[in-house]
Order: sequence, then structure tokens, then C-alpha cells
Amino acid sequence: MIERYLEGNKRFLEEDFRRDPDHYGPLASAQHPGALWIGCSDSRVDPERITGAKAGELFVHRNIGNIVPLHDWNLATVIEYAVNHLKVDDIVICGHSNCGAIKSLDHEGGDNYIPLWLNNAVEAKRRVDSRIPVPKTPEEEKNRLRLIEIENVGLQIEHLRTYPPVRAAEKEGRIQIHGLYFDLATGELKKIF
Repeated sequence: MIERYLEGNKRFLEEDFRRDPDHYGPLASAQHPGALWIGCSDSRVDPERITGAKAGELFVHRNIGNIVPLHDWNLATVIEYAVNHLKVDDIVICGHSNCGAIKSLDHEGGDNYIPLWLNNAVEAKRRVDSRIPVPKTPEEEKNRLRLIEIENVGLQIEHLRTYPPVRAAEKEGRIQIHGLYFDLATGELKKIF
């Protein structure tokens, strides 16, 4: 597998990097992304690919379930750096269809770490389940999961707004926060918040 990636890098060098020195040259010494993208680690949801962004346009943080925990040093440093040093204009939280993290909210497993992490999203499930009847068909269950995926984006935006750099920048009008949702079946990216 690694050989395939190294071959892919050769194609990238020949077909993209060397053909666009005006773009890639300056990136060797500095970055000026316009947005912080917080998305899921899911291999099917590559932010640059689904948005058409070029290298250097997005400052990306990915994790299981596109979660913004209330107290996470790793994410806090990403947010602080993006907002205070890179001066991004936008922060995006992007959820997606058929999310394994959201499905896992309904299943106790033998994992040690995943359930602890998903506690940061369980409120999204509670909110949706309080608004809809218990699903009785596979289609209703699929709809419920989609609603939880969308609610989770909103919940994570709430969490994001608890971080002091975000609160300050939003109050000063320096950033805008967006919730997006990517549909794996259609390839469509929509603004939901």
C-alpha cells in the first residue's frame, strides 16, 4: 500500500506541484488558510477533495465524529493557532451521512476509548430522540441517524463557542462559524447552520 502512495506522490509532483510553482512556492515558507475545518476522520470525507480547496486554503483538524470536546488541549491549540495566529475568517464543522461515530452512540462495544470520546456527542442523540417517535422501519432509523448527524454538528458548534479565542473573535466580528453536512451517496455538501 505504501508504494501506491509513493507513486501517487510522484504523480502529484509531476501533474500538480511542478506545474504550479506560483502556488506551491510561497507555501514552503508560510500558510494563510481562510478557514479552520473541523471534520470527521472518515476516509471518505476528505475536506480538500469535497470542497475543491487547494493546498494551503484549509487548516484542518479531523477526529472521530467531527467532535469539539469542551475541554481538549489538542483542539484548543488548533483553535487558538487558527484564530489568533493564522487569522482565519471562518470556522467550519462538517458532519456527514453514514457516520460510524453516530451509529456507535446506540451500541455499547468492547472499546475502551471510543465510548469516552463519543460522550461528547451523546446530547445530540438525546435531543433527536426527544423530538421523534421511536423508529419502526429501516427507513425511519436511517432518517433518525441523519437527524442525529445534523444535530451533532449544531451541538459541536455550541461546544466551539465555549473556547475563549472563538468567543472573542466572534464578538469582534473576525470570524464566522458554519455547520456543513456532506452526503456520501450524492457527493453534495450543504450548509445546515
